[in-house]
Amino acid sequence: MKAKPKVISIVGARPQFIKLAPLVKELSHRFRHRIIHTGQHFDNNMSSIFFRQLRLPKPYINLGISGGTHGAMTGRMLARVEKVLLYESPDLVLVYGDTNSTLAGALAAAKLAIPVVHIEAGMRSFVSGMPEEINRKLTDHVSEILFCPTPVSVKNLKAEGIKKKIVYSGDVMYELLKASRPAITANQKALKKLGVREESEYLLLTVHRAATVDSETNLRVLVDIISELPLPTLFPVHPRARKRLKQFKLWRELDQIDRLFLVEPLSYLDALTAARYAYAVLTDSGGLQKEALFLGTPVLTLREETEWIETLKLGNNLVGLDKAKVLKLLQVKPSVKSMVYRVKNKKPSHIIAEEIARFLQRRLPRGD
Repeated sequence: MKAKPKVISIVGARPQFIKLAPLVKELSHRFRHRIIHTGQHFDNNMSSIFFRQLRLPKPYINLGISGGTHGAMTGRMLARVEKVLLYESPDLVLVYGDTNSTLAGALAAAKLAIPVVHIEAGMRSFVSGMPEEINRKLTDHVSEILFCPTPVSVKNLKAEGIKKKIVYSGDVMYELLKASRPAITANQKALKKLGVREESEYLLLTVHRAATVDSETNLRVLVDIISELPLPTLFPVHPRARKRLKQFKLWRELDQIDRLFLVEPLSYLDALTAARYAYAVLTDSGGLQKEALFLGTPVLTLREETEWIETLKLGNNLVGLDKAKVLKLLQVKPSVKSMVYRVKNKKPSHIIAEEIARFLQRRLPRGD
């Protein structure tokens, strides 16, 4: 009997663990599926807890690569992933989202003539210098199958002249969140541990992008905004943000702000619970923008643009680092409209696994 095709998922950061989670069961059922962890996010709060909470299989290999500049990190990942792929000889490689792990995995596979599948393809912020934009565009152009979470992402790929297999799959992150709703509701006790309460109004703040935290000027503006926020604020501090705040000697000033709760990065479940019961979410994260809206919480995006264009009509407010805009919007709670990214009567995970199976069936030689 012919062995099942071998497929490898390459992940490295918490948004990718979330995108992988809904797919694991389908992929493991249909294929010999192995997970390669680049190590981009490595500590318990950024990695291990996600594997436990999302019930992901232990990575087949953890490359332990993190830190350094974008080029250095991506280069080290590319070299190490290539060695793994040469040894494993998979039939197909899946990459997720827009991190350095995404690009390194896609390039390593493409240069070895291994088909690349991009989960969450076609997203565009149209900011050419943004690291995530570079990663997602290059990955899309070397991928054989592109799974798009939104109709706009499909249009973006076609506008760039991409003619390979483009599939509107719906959003795997929405699929996971929908399945997690009962757990989110049952997790309200986590709020008390974090210093806030469901019945009291509070804000949830997250920042991690290079444009926000690697600029001393921008971080000083952010701290100034935080100092005038009208509600208690929960701030799970990303390791990169913490490092820069201390480097620019802003940590002590931040720590002295009243009603600001500085905590470690949150697990998937705790982050969604905090977003669900918040008055509003302030973030530069692409994933949290839509997750908050899925949960009915308005969003103030601390950027001048978003790759999730559809959200701008549904309760996502682009405010950048403009204190006046932030404070004005928080005077009256912004409205939120229903937001759903899915294909009618089909789960994104099932659509993706079926399409991959069809692709490999056509590509691989038939058994006896």
